[in-house]
Amino acid sequence: MEDTLPTLTAPSLTRLDAPGTPRGLVLMLHGGKAHSTVPVDGRSASWLRHAALQRAITPSAHAAEVSTWLLRYRERGWNAGSPVTDARWALEQVRRELGDVPVVLLGHSMGGRTAVHVAADPAVVGVVALAPWWSDADPVGTLAGKHVRAAHGRTDRITSYRMTDAYVARAARVAASASLTDMGRIGHYLLRRSGTWNAFALDSSLELLEEFGVPKD
Repeated sequence: MEDTLPTLTAPSLTRLDAPGTPRGLVLMLHGGKAHSTVPVDGRSASWLRHAALQRAITPSAHAAEVSTWLLRYRERGWNAGSPVTDARWALEQVRRELGDVPVVLLGHSMGGRTAVHVAADPAVVGVVALAPWWSDADPVGTLAGKHVRAAHGRTDRITSYRMTDAYVARAARVAASASLTDMGRIGHYLLRRSGTWNAFALDSSLELLEEFGVPKD
């Protein structure tokens, strides 16, 4: 079901809930722009890409008793951290609706950046990042004791494989585990080899939830 809010000035969640009580939750965080106060509506390419990813991985996630929720930010831009506020709101909704269920943050591009800024939340067990927008300025202390799985293409012209590699190396000093998967000569938008991106997103998310009793296969 989709929880809608009356205007586009507030964040919202597209909830695809597993039957019964879920063993885990994948909270999906879409990409965006460096600067834009344009509301995220149903025509936003970044949101649409993550919605397609949500639809692709949800049947297998539900088979593992895992729900998927997709956050829609208020604005398309990072804007000095606007999506972070929205992601914290989403995590509060998880607590209110589901209690202490373990959460994996699955983010693409700016969504990967948003994820590491909120990863210290006690519900979060790890971050799965697809072509993330990471830099030296992004924190790693939020990942202490958590798990990080990143995937990046070497020919990405929007975000940097090299910066992702450097970030994962920093995160490995404090995280329970951290790894980067080289997706080869592939770009940013999850369109080429989409099945491989989908499989990485699903398998990594279920792997991080496995220690909480979620079956991976």
